[in-house]
Amino acid sequence: MMRADFLDQHSRLASPIHRLPAALKLAVALAVILTTTWTGPVVWAGLAVGLLVVAAVSRVPVGFLARRWLRLAPVAMGLAVVALFPPGGMEKFLALFARSGLCLFAMILLAATTPFDELLRVARRARVPAVVVTTLALMYRYVFVLADELRRMRQARASRTFTRSRARWWRSLGTVIGQLFVRSTERAERIYAAMCARGWR
Repeated sequence: MMRADFLDQHSRLASPIHRLPAALKLAVALAVILTTTWTGPVVWAGLAVGLLVVAAVSRVPVGFLARRWLRLAPVAMGLAVVALFPPGGMEKFLALFARSGLCLFAMILLAATTPFDELLRVARRARVPAVVVTTLALMYRYVFVLADELRRMRQARASRTFTRSRARWWRSLGTVIGQLFVRSTERAERIYAAMCARGWR
């Protein structure tokens, strides 16, 4: 069974960064994102150094942060690809990828040093609509259940598949994802019905 805290498993370490108020850390992360959007490479370099210092002080394992960033870096690269087509595209691509990668690392560091329930409390105090906060809380609570179910489905599919052809693998993955979508929809309906039966509105 997958750990329920696999998304923020290092968020409760004892470090000066972890002891800072969640609202302050969220504000700093948002400030980094906004600053990255409106400034140039010199400021980006300074922000990158600052984030690396924060990461070192937080005592979150470097390997953990690197793996998280590498898993999500293709998303940043995909967003930056559109800048390749106009004239001078390579320079724009590198700038956009640097911006996206820096913002991504800031959010990963925030999640690694701040428990998700504290971020939700900050959202409530900031008057974020209750339905948004509740939706985020439910998504966080059940995402590890879906991830564990996906792992079991892939293992079951692999145990029944004896060929290693790439085409067969892609078809198998598509089938598993489709089944997971159906199961997650059914699970969501059952959870919603159970919540309504207990008086939730």
